[in-house]
Amino acid sequence: MTVILNQTFTGISIGAVLLLIALGLTLTFGQMGVINMAHGEFIMTGAYTTYVLQKSISSAGISLLVALPVAFVVAGLMGALLEWLLIRRLYTRPLDTLLVTWGVSLMLQQLARDVFGAPNVQTHAPDLLTDNVSVGGGITLANSRLFILGLALLCVLALTLILRTTPLGRRIRAVVQNRDLAEVSGIATGRVDRITFFIGSGLAGVAGVALTLVGPIGPTMGTNYIVDAFLVVVVGGIGQLKGSVITAFALGVLQSVLEYSTTVSVAKVVVLVAIVAFLQWRPQGLYTLRTRSLA
Repeated sequence: MTVILNQTFTGISIGAVLLLIALGLTLTFGQMGVINMAHGEFIMTGAYTTYVLQKSISSAGISLLVALPVAFVVAGLMGALLEWLLIRRLYTRPLDTLLVTWGVSLMLQQLARDVFGAPNVQTHAPDLLTDNVSVGGGITLANSRLFILGLALLCVLALTLILRTTPLGRRIRAVVQNRDLAEVSGIATGRVDRITFFIGSGLAGVAGVALTLVGPIGPTMGTNYIVDAFLVVVVGGIGQLKGSVITAFALGVLQSVLEYSTTVSVAKVVVLVAIVAFLQWRPQGLYTLRTRSLA
């Protein structure tokens, strides 16, 4: 029982990481239909932002707290710039967005190599996050994983409040449900798209900050997570925040349990087969967008 509970918590922490990464894709892929392969490089940007700040701020705890908003802004501005320069011309051509953003991701990876070097670098976690919490019965919870879980839930809460209670959130939901009707109703859909891309890319930067607590930083670190993040978005339902939350934690727990009983490679294959089987049964994902349209 202790092993099962430990593996379950490990799976929840993996799900929290996936959720942080997938939140931004839920917005950009769900609203604009953009297959943004450069999303992983925005994660990398957030991680390197943490690395740079830690070089100039001696306290690891303060540098981590400062890195969260700074990484959000830096990655968000990069995303907004990408949307303004390239993606806004390709909204009706999703496969072209895949190719273009893949090229951008390769350029950003090379830029990171030129600036920071090809070898991975490491940041120092605050002392508080290097300890473990014992809850009895041989069950231990890593403070760093608990921090990532809390950060993921906080981001979900903030995003939910924005979408449900603010004028920006109402405009975003209107564009998601019916872009043409929203445009003729006076909503500046181009501006909404740019703000949405800023938020989605900024959330990727926050995910990059969180990933510095669980592994090294390198130019290709984002590519290790981008496929899993897209799977979370697709299985949860395109643009459905609730579906992404459920799917991220479900996949994290499933992967953790399978890795314990088999191997990492076998667990990846089994999870992928399970996802393919689920999408054959329910291709629209867990949740679908409900509208009053008859089309």
